[in-house]
Amino acid sequence: MSKVLLESADNGVVTITMNRPEALNALNRDMLDDMSAAVTRLAADPTARVIVLTGAGRGFCAGGDVKNMNATSDDALPLSERTRTLRQRMEVSRLLHETPKPTIAMMRGPAAGAGMSLALACDLRIASDTTKFTTAFARVGLSGDFGGSYFLTQLVGTAKAREMYLLSDIVGAAEALSFNLVTRVVPDTALEAETHAIARRLADGPAITLGYIKKNLNAAESGSLSELFDMEATHHSATSLTEDHKEAARAFVEKRPPVYKGR
Repeated sequence: MSKVLLESADNGVVTITMNRPEALNALNRDMLDDMSAAVTRLAADPTARVIVLTGAGRGFCAGGDVKNMNATSDDALPLSERTRTLRQRMEVSRLLHETPKPTIAMMRGPAAGAGMSLALACDLRIASDTTKFTTAFARVGLSGDFGGSYFLTQLVGTAKAREMYLLSDIVGAAEALSFNLVTRVVPDTALEAETHAIARRLADGPAITLGYIKKNLNAAESGSLSELFDMEATHHSATSLTEDHKEAARAFVEKRPPVYKGR
């Protein structure tokens, strides 16, 4: 990992930390390239069971580095090239959403613009009571990227998503919880402990099964009922053959907690 992105592992729970605290972890090219590479690598790593995405210091992520964009912007660059470059960098949101590993955004302070989009791409969002959300794009004359318009609409519905994108108001953690933008709000001092307790539960769970559950839920966002039935039947049958399922069945009969191996 580079200095702008840190990685640590704790018995299957891998924490990726955006590390530009002086800029509220604003996203730059190096951070996005490293994050995409990290998530791709962890998706294929059987020892990585859960991915936690967080920010160093007092903020989660303030979005794209607008100051740097303004300083380095080349208006002469063809639109097709600008589009291609941005689309490539946006892949990290898809990777977080589609990786078979559960993903958790652990947030405090600002989560704005593309930073908010990255949090929305994760499966769970654990927010400190200091967290503040804003789409922010309209405030700087941009329409939005990193999948935020898709993820936000899926999570809170089209009416609330339109309000948040068009008005770019700042939403506090308690209000965000009230319309299901976040999974849980905890006191700031308890953020790490609460997040890692949830991550630990997932890391100790049946890894193959959790990956199939994610695939089912992602398919339910846009697929037909018939397609989802076919997928559920396939995945359910596949998980019935795993060692983890057999261990869970034995544990149920023996009235003890199961010990999953991820096989």
